[in-house]
Amino acid sequence: MLTRLKISGFKNLVDVDVHFGPFNCITGVNGSGKSNLFDAIKFLSALSDRTLIDAAVSVCGEEEKTHDIRSLFHCVSGKYDKEMSFEAEVIIPEEGIDDLGQKVKASITFLRYIVTIAYRADNSLPSLGSLELVREELDRINLHDASKHLKFPHKAGIWRKSVIKGRRTLPFIRTENSGKQKDSSIIKLIQDGIQGRTKTFQAASLPRSVLSAVNAENPTAFLAQREMQSWRVLHLKPSSLWIPDKFATPPGLGADGSHLPATLYYLSHAPGSSNKVSDNKAVLTYDQIASRLSKFNENIYKVRVEHNKKRELLILKVVDHDGTVHRANSVSGGTLCFLAMIILELDTRSGGLICLEEPENSIYPDRIPEVLKLLQDIVTNPKRPVGPDNPLRQIIINTHSPVILNQVSADNLLFAELKELERAGLKFKRACFSCLPDTWRKKAFSESDTVSKDKLFSYLKSIFPAGEQAIDTASKSKQKKSESADDRPDLQMRLPSFRDD
Repeated sequence: MLTRLKISGFKNLVDVDVHFGPFNCITGVNGSGKSNLFDAIKFLSALSDRTLIDAAVSVCGEEEKTHDIRSLFHCVSGKYDKEMSFEAEVIIPEEGIDDLGQKVKASITFLRYIVTIAYRADNSLPSLGSLELVREELDRINLHDASKHLKFPHKAGIWRKSVIKGRRTLPFIRTENSGKQKDSSIIKLIQDGIQGRTKTFQAASLPRSVLSAVNAENPTAFLAQREMQSWRVLHLKPSSLWIPDKFATPPGLGADGSHLPATLYYLSHAPGSSNKVSDNKAVLTYDQIASRLSKFNENIYKVRVEHNKKRELLILKVVDHDGTVHRANSVSGGTLCFLAMIILELDTRSGGLICLEEPENSIYPDRIPEVLKLLQDIVTNPKRPVGPDNPLRQIIINTHSPVILNQVSADNLLFAELKELERAGLKFKRACFSCLPDTWRKKAFSESDTVSKDKLFSYLKSIFPAGEQAIDTASKSKQKKSESADDRPDLQMRLPSFRDD
């Protein structure tokens, strides 16, 4: 779980400092930095798994993959920043499984990860240049400091106690300068334990982050690596959701929603704690999914994945109330996107962070409240202890939907906007992520940028002139549904106070 992220020198993100809760909704005009924030999270995740160059290429647009990777660095008047830096505060699971199936336990679960990367010209790679690791740190945030860092509404004695555990006096990764030369920095990897062994690396010669290379011999760093690797940025595309999968396709939704059939088949057929597959498990799983999906599309009666042995394909199909079987490519894009979100909720193997680009795409406005409720059901409930029925999951969405903006809690809203900054005599606009007044971010962190309620409401009306009609429609739809809501005031769907009185 990502609780805080500081970024500087990455695209238009300069001196950015954002605090996150379990559910976060970001809005703002195009080009204000919403997608760049997602790219920064994606880049951090890639750094925990790939070489520096491969991580950089993974967040370049398709049209930029043969271009200079300096495009990732902040640029003013043709001059690029020399470095980009990231600082992330992260809660990791206390336990996990290593590559050999053995249990791994962290010595502490609240960590701060810092990494600074510089651009270096490389004549052998004229189209790419190279990247150099300047600084890398992985340090603990001790129990007595946790309350200073976790300010979103939560039960300290229940939720926080279940996720913030352990103690540590030494960092796990740290950077030291061994001499006067700029390239003399060394990075130390320190094992868990009071007298853990230390490995030393020359920073300038490393092709990848130290965190990306750790194994279970360094259990806390290893679980931090796995946590960051689990972070996903999804932009669901209906054209990808229905495509059949081969038998050998590993389960797990792709960034565009691909591999939905393989993931659904796995969830419905994977063995439980007894390592045996129940004869009724597939039926129960499909029925559970169909029940939730029917709240979005009342014509859906059943959902299943056909195990086609002749073609060796897993094919997604739905059945309507008349008993007619439909292949997924004949189902509406909105229904497929909602099905993918149901899969995200059911797949408790994947904890951590899910970033979702514009979840309202392909969704009829009247159905958006059901989407929002489902997304809120995915995240951890901060009033209950974390466990199998309340996994440590988090969501950040970016959206232009006035229906979502009108119904999400003001506590969960961030407004992306460009603000002018002057540095070294140069003026430029940087991305800021502002919160509303009287919300937990502003109350807890007084330095947080704020956006006025009037400005946010003006933005809502500007992106959709007929937005108020859509909002009223959604509100009436919500009132008609008398389903019991979860007792989570930070996640309740309600009309925020910035509406006109």
